[in-house]
Amino acid sequence: MIQLYRPGTGILHRMPAGVKLAGLAISALALSLFLHDVWTIGAALLVVCALYAVAGLPLHVLGAEMWRLRWLVLILALALWIFVSPVTAWISTAKVVTLVLLASLLTLTTRMGDLLAVLRRLLTPLRRLRVDVDAVSMTVSLTIAMIPVVAGFADQIRDAQRARGVRLGIRSVVPLLVRTLRHADDVGDALTARGLV
Repeated sequence: MIQLYRPGTGILHRMPAGVKLAGLAISALALSLFLHDVWTIGAALLVVCALYAVAGLPLHVLGAEMWRLRWLVLILALALWIFVSPVTAWISTAKVVTLVLLASLLTLTTRMGDLLAVLRRLLTPLRRLRVDVDAVSMTVSLTIAMIPVVAGFADQIRDAQRARGVRLGIRSVVPLLVRTLRHADDVGDALTARGLV
Protein backbone atom coordinates (compact mmCIF):
# COMPACT_ATOMS: atom_id res chain seq x y z
CA MET A 1 0.00 0.00 0.00
CA ILE A 2 0.99 3.63 -0.36
CA GLN A 3 2.62 4.94 2.79
CA LEU A 4 2.95 8.71 2.64
CA TYR A 5 2.00 9.32 6.27
CA ARG A 6 4.75 10.87 8.36
CA PRO A 7 4.23 10.33 12.09
CA GLY A 8 4.13 13.50 14.14
CA THR A 9 2.57 15.24 17.12
CA GLY A 10 1.63 18.54 15.48
CA ILE A 11 -1.86 19.97 15.59
CA LEU A 12 -2.68 18.70 12.09
CA HIS A 13 -1.62 15.18 13.03
CA ARG A 14 -3.96 15.24 16.01
CA MET A 15 -6.85 16.77 14.09
CA PRO A 16 -9.60 14.29 13.08
CA ALA A 17 -9.36 13.02 9.50
CA GLY A 18 -12.91 14.19 8.78
CA VAL A 19 -12.05 17.79 9.63
CA LYS A 20 -8.99 17.69 7.37
CA LEU A 21 -10.94 16.13 4.51
CA ALA A 22 -13.68 18.76 4.90
CA GLY A 23 -11.00 21.46 4.92
CA LEU A 24 -9.58 20.13 1.67
CA ALA A 25 -13.03 20.07 0.05
CA ILE A 26 -13.92 23.59 1.25
CA SER A 27 -10.53 24.92 0.15
CA ALA A 28 -10.98 23.39 -3.31
CA LEU A 29 -14.42 25.01 -3.63
CA ALA A 30 -13.19 28.37 -2.36
CA LEU A 31 -10.21 28.36 -4.73
CA SER A 32 -12.40 27.40 -7.67
CA LEU A 33 -15.35 29.69 -7.03
CA PHE A 34 -14.19 32.76 -5.13
CA LEU A 35 -10.47 33.44 -5.36
CA HIS A 36 -9.78 35.08 -8.70
CA ASP A 37 -7.18 37.77 -8.11
CA VAL A 38 -3.41 37.66 -7.81
CA TRP A 39 -3.14 38.75 -4.17
CA THR A 40 -5.70 36.41 -2.63
CA ILE A 41 -4.30 33.42 -4.51
CA GLY A 42 -0.79 34.36 -3.37
CA ALA A 43 -2.04 34.67 0.22
CA ALA A 44 -3.76 31.27 -0.03
CA LEU A 45 -0.52 29.69 -1.25
CA LEU A 46 1.41 31.26 1.65
CA VAL A 47 -1.20 29.97 4.14
CA VAL A 48 -0.82 26.44 2.77
CA CYS A 49 2.97 26.69 3.08
CA ALA A 50 2.53 27.89 6.69
CA LEU A 51 0.32 24.85 7.38
CA TYR A 52 3.31 22.58 6.71
CA ALA A 53 5.14 24.38 9.54
CA VAL A 54 2.04 24.18 11.77
CA ALA A 55 1.95 20.43 11.08
CA GLY A 56 5.48 20.18 12.47
CA LEU A 57 6.85 18.91 9.17
CA PRO A 58 10.47 19.80 8.38
CA LEU A 59 11.03 22.56 5.83
CA HIS A 60 12.65 20.10 3.42
CA VAL A 61 9.32 18.22 3.16
CA LEU A 62 7.61 21.33 1.77
CA GLY A 63 10.62 21.93 -0.46
CA ALA A 64 10.44 18.38 -1.81
CA GLU A 65 6.71 18.70 -2.50
CA MET A 66 7.27 21.97 -4.38
CA TRP A 67 10.24 20.55 -6.27
CA ARG A 68 8.10 17.65 -7.49
CA LEU A 69 5.65 20.15 -8.95
CA ARG A 70 8.21 22.11 -10.93
CA TRP A 71 7.40 20.57 -14.32
CA LEU A 72 3.67 20.91 -13.81
CA VAL A 73 4.16 24.54 -12.86
CA LEU A 74 6.47 25.24 -15.77
CA ILE A 75 4.29 23.63 -18.44
CA LEU A 76 0.97 24.94 -17.12
CA ALA A 77 2.24 28.47 -16.47
CA LEU A 78 4.03 28.69 -19.81
CA ALA A 79 1.02 27.45 -21.78
CA LEU A 80 -1.34 29.87 -20.03
CA TRP A 81 1.15 32.72 -20.37
CA ILE A 82 1.40 32.18 -24.13
CA PHE A 83 -2.22 31.40 -24.92
CA VAL A 84 -4.15 33.45 -22.36
CA SER A 85 -2.35 36.05 -20.22
CA PRO A 86 0.38 36.36 -17.58
CA VAL A 87 -2.19 37.13 -14.85
CA THR A 88 -4.27 34.06 -15.72
CA ALA A 89 -1.09 31.97 -15.80
CA TRP A 90 -0.21 33.05 -12.25
CA ILE A 91 -3.73 32.63 -10.85
CA SER A 92 -4.47 29.24 -12.42
CA THR A 93 -1.03 27.77 -11.69
CA ALA A 94 -1.10 28.99 -8.09
CA LYS A 95 -4.56 27.44 -7.62
CA VAL A 96 -3.35 24.05 -8.87
CA VAL A 97 -0.18 24.18 -6.76
CA THR A 98 -2.16 25.19 -3.67
CA LEU A 99 -4.60 22.30 -4.07
CA VAL A 100 -1.88 19.74 -4.75
CA LEU A 101 0.08 20.93 -1.70
CA LEU A 102 -3.08 20.66 0.41
CA ALA A 103 -3.74 17.12 -0.84
CA SER A 104 -0.14 16.21 -0.07
CA LEU A 105 -0.46 17.70 3.41
CA LEU A 106 -3.56 15.61 4.00
CA THR A 107 -1.76 12.41 3.04
CA LEU A 108 1.33 13.34 5.08
CA THR A 109 -0.64 13.99 8.29
CA THR A 110 -3.44 11.40 8.01
CA ARG A 111 -3.24 7.62 8.21
CA MET A 112 -4.89 5.89 5.26
CA GLY A 113 -7.08 3.84 7.60
CA ASP A 114 -8.45 7.00 9.25
CA LEU A 115 -9.19 8.55 5.86
CA LEU A 116 -10.97 5.39 4.70
CA ALA A 117 -13.09 5.31 7.86
CA VAL A 118 -14.24 8.89 7.32
CA LEU A 119 -15.06 8.30 3.67
CA ARG A 120 -17.06 5.17 4.58
CA ARG A 121 -19.10 7.13 7.12
CA LEU A 122 -19.75 9.94 4.63
CA LEU A 123 -20.84 7.56 1.90
CA THR A 124 -22.97 5.25 4.08
CA PRO A 125 -26.31 6.81 2.92
CA LEU A 126 -25.45 5.69 -0.63
CA ARG A 127 -25.78 2.04 0.42
CA ARG A 128 -29.54 2.44 -0.09
CA LEU A 129 -28.82 3.08 -3.77
CA ARG A 130 -26.74 -0.13 -3.89
CA VAL A 131 -23.46 1.75 -4.12
CA ASP A 132 -20.41 -0.18 -2.92
CA VAL A 133 -19.32 2.32 -0.28
CA ASP A 134 -16.08 0.48 0.53
CA ALA A 135 -14.95 0.53 -3.11
CA VAL A 136 -15.82 4.21 -3.56
CA SER A 137 -14.06 5.27 -0.33
CA MET A 138 -10.98 3.24 -1.26
CA THR A 139 -10.94 4.83 -4.73
CA VAL A 140 -11.21 8.37 -3.37
CA SER A 141 -8.51 7.86 -0.75
CA LEU A 142 -6.15 6.22 -3.26
CA THR A 143 -6.77 9.08 -5.70
CA ILE A 144 -5.80 11.65 -3.08
CA ALA A 145 -2.73 9.62 -2.15
CA MET A 146 -1.66 9.15 -5.77
CA ILE A 147 -1.22 12.88 -6.43
CA PRO A 148 2.17 13.17 -4.70
CA VAL A 149 3.17 9.65 -5.80
CA VAL A 150 2.75 10.43 -9.51
CA ALA A 151 4.46 13.81 -9.01
CA GLY A 152 7.41 11.93 -7.49
CA PHE A 153 7.51 9.53 -10.44
CA ALA A 154 7.59 12.45 -12.89
CA ASP A 155 10.42 14.01 -10.92
CA GLN A 156 12.49 10.80 -10.96
CA ILE A 157 11.92 10.24 -14.68
CA ARG A 158 12.95 13.79 -15.57
CA ASP A 159 16.13 13.48 -13.50
CA ALA A 160 16.98 10.10 -15.06
CA GLN A 161 16.44 11.42 -18.59
CA ARG A 162 18.52 14.48 -17.94
CA ALA A 163 21.32 12.33 -16.48
CA ARG A 164 21.33 10.21 -19.65
CA GLY A 165 21.31 13.29 -21.86
CA VAL A 166 17.90 12.44 -23.31
CA ARG A 167 16.06 15.39 -24.77
CA LEU A 168 12.95 16.19 -22.77
CA GLY A 169 9.78 16.07 -24.83
CA ILE A 170 6.41 14.47 -25.26
CA ARG A 171 8.04 11.03 -25.21
CA SER A 172 8.70 11.61 -21.50
CA VAL A 173 5.05 10.83 -20.89
CA VAL A 174 5.51 7.16 -21.90
CA PRO A 175 7.84 6.17 -19.02
CA LEU A 176 5.60 8.08 -16.61
CA LEU A 177 2.55 6.14 -17.80
CA VAL A 178 4.42 2.83 -17.60
CA ARG A 179 5.68 3.55 -14.08
CA THR A 180 2.26 4.75 -12.91
CA LEU A 181 0.50 1.69 -14.36
CA ARG A 182 3.10 -0.62 -12.80
CA HIS A 183 2.56 1.08 -9.46
CA ALA A 184 -1.22 0.71 -9.88
CA ASP A 185 -0.70 -3.02 -10.49
CA ASP A 186 1.41 -3.27 -7.33
CA VAL A 187 -1.25 -1.46 -5.30
CA GLY A 188 -3.92 -3.75 -6.80
CA ASP A 189 -1.87 -6.83 -5.87
CA ALA A 190 -1.41 -5.49 -2.32
CA LEU A 191 -5.14 -4.86 -1.99
CA THR A 192 -5.94 -8.35 -3.32
CA ALA A 193 -3.46 -9.97 -0.93
CA ARG A 194 -5.20 -8.24 1.96
CA GLY A 195 -8.62 -9.32 0.70
CA LEU A 196 -9.78 -5.76 0.07
CA VAL A 197 -10.76 -6.30 -3.57
